[in-house]
Amino acid sequence: MNSIIIVLYVVISAVFLAAGYFLQKFKTDKKIQTAETKAEKLIRSAQAKSKEIEEKTREKLEQLKRAQKKEFIEETRAQKRHLDRWEKELERKDEEQKKTSSFLSQKEKNLMSREKAVQEQKEEIMLKRKKYTDLVEITNKRLETISRLTKDEAQKIILEEVKKESENKAIQIENEIISEANKKAKRTAQKIITEAIQRCAIDNVSESTVSVVSLPSESMKGRIIGREGRNIRAFEKATGIEVIIDDTPEAVTLSCFDPIKREIAKVSLEKLVKDGRIHPARIEEIVEKTKKELEDRILEIGEATIFEVGLSKINDDLVKMIGKLKFRSSYGQNVLQHSKEVSYLMGAMAGELGLDIETAKRAGILHDIGKGMSQDYSGSHADIGASAARKYGESPVIVNAIAAHHEEVEPESPFAVLLQAADAISGARPGARKETLEAYIRRVEELEKIASSFNGIKKVYSIQAGREVRVIVQPEIISDNGTREIATKVAKKIEENLSYPGEIKVTVIRETRAVDHAQ
Repeated sequence: MNSIIIVLYVVISAVFLAAGYFLQKFKTDKKIQTAETKAEKLIRSAQAKSKEIEEKTREKLEQLKRAQKKEFIEETRAQKRHLDRWEKELERKDEEQKKTSSFLSQKEKNLMSREKAVQEQKEEIMLKRKKYTDLVEITNKRLETISRLTKDEAQKIILEEVKKESENKAIQIENEIISEANKKAKRTAQKIITEAIQRCAIDNVSESTVSVVSLPSESMKGRIIGREGRNIRAFEKATGIEVIIDDTPEAVTLSCFDPIKREIAKVSLEKLVKDGRIHPARIEEIVEKTKKELEDRILEIGEATIFEVGLSKINDDLVKMIGKLKFRSSYGQNVLQHSKEVSYLMGAMAGELGLDIETAKRAGILHDIGKGMSQDYSGSHADIGASAARKYGESPVIVNAIAAHHEEVEPESPFAVLLQAADAISGARPGARKETLEAYIRRVEELEKIASSFNGIKKVYSIQAGREVRVIVQPEIISDNGTREIATKVAKKIEENLSYPGEIKVTVIRETRAVDHAQ
């Protein structure tokens, strides 16, 4: 039974498998037929479109050929017209060339005739020139016979007269040019300097080598001296100055050539007097504290000065050097006030001349920093000041201006020349500096001696406190035109041999007198 069931199962399975196979084959055949039908339709459609495109392409090609043919025909016609025009133009040019050739031939004939005429005139001129030369020779011989001079001698005399006249004329023109240039330069310089001075206002402060400290009472002098003089000795040792206690009521004098040490001593003593505790240990403490305070004060003074003159950032070491100038003096003139005045003058003159005002003011405020440096540095204040400026990064223009402001080196820029002028103006104005009587007399004597050293000088007078030299020359030796030369030589020799503030005017006078008596 089981075997029958198995057989039946196998048969049924086979039947189902066969049915599935045939059913699948039927579906596949149907799909193939459908695809073939669609493919045939697509082929027929593509063939129809291909024929349509082919016909359109053929039509376009025909149109293009017709257009190109038409364009070619038109272009050919245009070229033909162009060639016709060129042919006519060439014919016209040919005619013009024939006319030109005929005209040139005629011109050539005319030139040949003119050349012949010119040659004839040339020969005629040569004959006339020969006659003229012969006539000149005959005339010269007659003149030589009459004047008893040869041709070379007469020519030499004439040349000497012409040379002399030309020299006199040249000297007159030179004097006029120099005079006019001096007038113009003087007016311009006076205007610039006057405007600069009018815009500058600086207080005059006279300093000396002593400082006076006021005391609240006479008894304070004893406390300053101390038992057996120990306080005053300790104070002098700590400050390096000399304390003078004399009969001046309620005052003590501090004497020292170093103004910074003198300032330290003055402030320290004022603090000790105010505090009342005066003994060696306290003196040393106050002096050290004052030194530190003064260093800060010097920096503040320098910074305030830089701000006052309107300058930008400057190296702190240079600022300290500027601050130290407040405690320095030169010929009785405070160096810091002098530097500020020079800076103002430099700025004003640079503005008038169209130069950089910042650079001018910077050179002016730094020009005397060498005076604020210690004695450890050797050389002139201009030299060590220039070295310091170079060390702390100032420009070569400013370094040269500082080095050249006393003419120790050659100026290399307009700022150096302006600095010389501003320094002289600040130092030479009335009341700015003190000058000893001996130095003044010596300078006047030197002026008169230099002016008298030239040949033809009759008398020399130094007037206006040595600001002007008047030279009277001998009229039989020095001519009117020679007075200019004498004035220039005297001024140049004064510049080379003397140092002086400002300028010295040289006036040369030539006077001729004729005296007779009626009896």
